[in-house]
Amino acid sequence: MGDDSDETSGESWFSSTAFKLLVLLCVLFLILKKLWPDFRRRYFAAFLSSFDEGNDAKKEEMKKDIFSTINTVTSHDPELRKQKAIKILEIGVGTGTNFAHYPDGTRLVVVDPNPHFKSYYDANRQKFPKIHSEEIILTTGEKMDMVKDNSVDVVVTTQVLCTVEDLTKVLQQILRVLAPGGRFYFFEHIAEFDTERHGTRRKIQEILTWTGIWPLLLDGCMLNRDMLTDIQKAGFSKVQAQRFYSPTDHIVFQLVKPSLKGVAEK
Repeated sequence: MGDDSDETSGESWFSSTAFKLLVLLCVLFLILKKLWPDFRRRYFAAFLSSFDEGNDAKKEEMKKDIFSTINTVTSHDPELRKQKAIKILEIGVGTGTNFAHYPDGTRLVVVDPNPHFKSYYDANRQKFPKIHSEEIILTTGEKMDMVKDNSVDVVVTTQVLCTVEDLTKVLQQILRVLAPGGRFYFFEHIAEFDTERHGTRRKIQEILTWTGIWPLLLDGCMLNRDMLTDIQKAGFSKVQAQRFYSPTDHIVFQLVKPSLKGVAEK
């Protein structure tokens, strides 16, 4: 009788609402696991676009200062020199918010691993017909082998290096594609550097990164990175850089106010 009771109990469990709910949850989990990477990238592209449309005047003025010397770059390409134009590679182009800071006539090559930026990028580049922009190459900074050696005059990253998986490899790729004398312009948010005054912010950055909450919500973004030492050791002939606080007042971006800007030369 004990065996019959166990069989009846087992049959009851497999036919119960609780078991059916468990199966449903497992199926939903597997579906979510499969679809989540794409959903996260769709969400991230829409999220960034919504803030980019705000045209933060203080941030744009700051970026104008960062790119203030880009007009002094002379192209390695004789044909582009005749046209007084340069070739720029932007890694992690996103929605294309840096178009306004590039010289007219620029030949722009862009890479980004997120295909859902395309519609926002296309809409933005139509506003700048004097910049010859290519289609987005869907790849990461670590795997942009299709960009030829010594082929670009300038490489740009703005708030991108926080998301890369292998910073050393990305910097190696930047050095590879830059022509001799070419420049790398960077603007990145970094870990809080004044821990005496803003120790709480640093602790929050560490917790949100360590738990994976921030990277999950913002497509792999790490709040606790500081790229300056890596850039200085990468092999550039000259590096000029400065840690500072980004002038954004938006409450969402208080954790990314600590920033790094500069120019490195091959």
